[in-house]
Amino acid sequence: MADMNLTQAEARALITMEKHRADNDQRNFPMGGESLIVPLQSVDRREQFLLDISRGRIDLLRGKYQNRARQVVVLVRLDFGGPPHRNPDDEEIPCPHLHVYREGYGDKWAMLVPAEHFPRTSDLWGTLEDFMRFCNITQPPHIERGLFT
Repeated sequence: MADMNLTQAEARALITMEKHRADNDQRNFPMGGESLIVPLQSVDRREQFLLDISRGRIDLLRGKYQNRARQVVVLVRLDFGGPPHRNPDDEEIPCPHLHVYREGYGDKWAMLVPAEHFPRTSDLWGTLEDFMRFCNITQPPHIERGLFT
């Protein structure tokens, strides 16, 4: 089973590690209520990652983009169009917000979305591109942009 407890240094190394698509399959951007899981890998193919894309069923502007390592460890997650998040210290963070792995807490802490990395949060497709850049996905998967992105 995958080790779910990473040190902060291990998490940072995985987040900043260059990631490539694991295949050349063509995928469709999820419609309302759908999700997509895309395999990624490190350049040397020693580390496997997943890119999760989920959309709300009713509110199409609600969803999440997530990058996982070792199947279950959430390294980075961007939540948008949903409710605020309450951090372990009781601070409430409005949506959109960004979760970045924190040693001892996993993805339980959220922060305001850094505008320098995510300048277009009202654009689903542009935000996905920004998210992949933030996660260092340098060879992105082939995802067909949908009608409502």
